[in-house]
Amino acid sequence: MNKHSIFGERNLPSLAISLIPFSFLILTLVLVIVFRGADAVSELGPWILLSSAAIAYGLARIGGVATPRGLAVGTRRSAMQILPAIPILICIAIVATTWMLSGVVPTLISYGLHILSPKLFLMIACMVCSVISVMTGSSWTTIATIGVAFMGIGQVLGYSDPWIAGAIISGAYFGDKVSPLSDTTVVASSTAGVDLFTHIRYLVITTVPAMLIALGVYFLVGVYTPLETSPESTPILHALETTFNLSPWTLSVPVLTMVMIALRIPTLIVLFVAGLLGVVGIFVFQPQLSMGFGATLDAVWSGSKLLTGNHALDELVGTGGILGMLPTIFLVLSAMVFGSVMIGTGMLAKLTDSFTRRLRSRTGIVSATVASGLTMNCATADQYLALIITGNMYRSLYRRNGLEPRLLSRSMEDSISVTSVLVPWNSCGLTQSTVLGVSTLVYLPCCIFNIMTPLMSILMARIGFRIPEVPRRMPAYG
Repeated sequence: MNKHSIFGERNLPSLAISLIPFSFLILTLVLVIVFRGADAVSELGPWILLSSAAIAYGLARIGGVATPRGLAVGTRRSAMQILPAIPILICIAIVATTWMLSGVVPTLISYGLHILSPKLFLMIACMVCSVISVMTGSSWTTIATIGVAFMGIGQVLGYSDPWIAGAIISGAYFGDKVSPLSDTTVVASSTAGVDLFTHIRYLVITTVPAMLIALGVYFLVGVYTPLETSPESTPILHALETTFNLSPWTLSVPVLTMVMIALRIPTLIVLFVAGLLGVVGIFVFQPQLSMGFGATLDAVWSGSKLLTGNHALDELVGTGGILGMLPTIFLVLSAMVFGSVMIGTGMLAKLTDSFTRRLRSRTGIVSATVASGLTMNCATADQYLALIITGNMYRSLYRRNGLEPRLLSRSMEDSISVTSVLVPWNSCGLTQSTVLGVSTLVYLPCCIFNIMTPLMSILMARIGFRIPEVPRRMPAYG
């Protein structure tokens, strides 16, 4: 069989060839999960991604479509979106360690155990995370700070890790979506050519019903979870009080962090300064730990292990430090390589084109947008790149079929921004699973908002609620 017949017209990769590396990636990951468990994805994921990239490159070389210029473009696009996440990941590791040792997280856990109603915990955690994300515009910052504290509180109350993580993520990503400070919201609206606040108002139609369903589920889980059978709370509270100085003054660290966020200081700077404040807090608030500067640096680098006399609390306050974040960084870089090759060889473009070629109906177009968003999250391993590619791919299709651009921007957010955290090798899924200590595929079924939002987007398209048609000859995108 000659190259032309395998790689299609004009020596471009055919759909069948383009599907091979993507199918290999998905199939191999499924086999790993079945035979090794979800936790093995973080260990074997990088090698699977690199193998998939090698397959894509090999097929492209055989077909003569792996040009240096194309690969350079793919690498540049993928690197511009993914590489900025690495210093953020390092800062998150520093914050997690210093906020634990300085008593910030232990104080929040203690206060939370005294104040929060155990049965309403999941619902309250979801609501609080959503409010903070609206104010900060960052799901990552919310989860890395208050989310970690809620994780500890929920564990002590007796909730399972997946449900705690699901409530935190649902709230954080809802707030992120409807916040005008969110970079993903800005990217989605600008890519589709929609005013930011018009985009946000239109998002409410799908996000609020999805969030109400999520809150209802978390309420029911709280009601039917037998929390009274967990005797850990009192011993852990006692161990917390004897190990740390639980003072309201420790909360000055997160308060100052929130002030920086309110001033719209960039996320990387906020997290870096928050880590430095945590270091200062160790010496000011927890002098009984007797940590010198060298020991503090060692804890930041390699993690902390405190012996509190309570095994459950020892596990709770233990951190991995920067070294503990390195496997995640390796996975992020591997995902970047895979995305670079898929973009640079034209295979990703071929896959996306196959989704749009025969679409005509409103429901079909929105459903295809949702499916494409999910596919892009898997293929590019980055939500920003997925938003940009999907927006560029569907703009003319929506215009040709008389659909408003705000429908496109909403469909992209409903399918990309909220589902990126559900993909194990996506930068969002990698980060949140590492921060919360729960594997992506383990918490996935409990992220009710993230699951319901794409379905709500398709449902609204099906019933046509507030989806007026734009005259087909009208220049909808300017």
